[in-house]
Amino acid sequence: MRESVVLEADEATFDAEVMSSDMPVLVDFWAPWCGPCRIVSPGLAEIARRYIGRAKVVRVNTDRNRALSRRFQIRGLPTVMLVHGGEVLETAVGIRPREEYVRLLEGALET
Repeated sequence: MRESVVLEADEATFDAEVMSSDMPVLVDFWAPWCGPCRIVSPGLAEIARRYIGRAKVVRVNTDRNRALSRRFQIRGLPTVMLVHGGEVLETAVGIRPREEYVRLLEGALET
């Protein structure tokens, strides 16, 4: 099995890993008990491998990082946000096709 290139962020590392990143970041807000999160996770890992050096995928465990969940008003899981330049550009809630996440990243990479 290949090593994961999906980063884990918490309240202490989130701003450095995500908000201050010079590349687009897909942020996966998830929880261990969330079945749909387990469905989305492999696709996001594949995207992380595909975009090494051009974009990042960062996971945030909402059970352990409640302040981040409140900060970004997470209401459903999984929630995947595209962050670029310190701004949330788009948000996708629930199970979405991998191609939708790719489209989000490609849009950010073109700007």
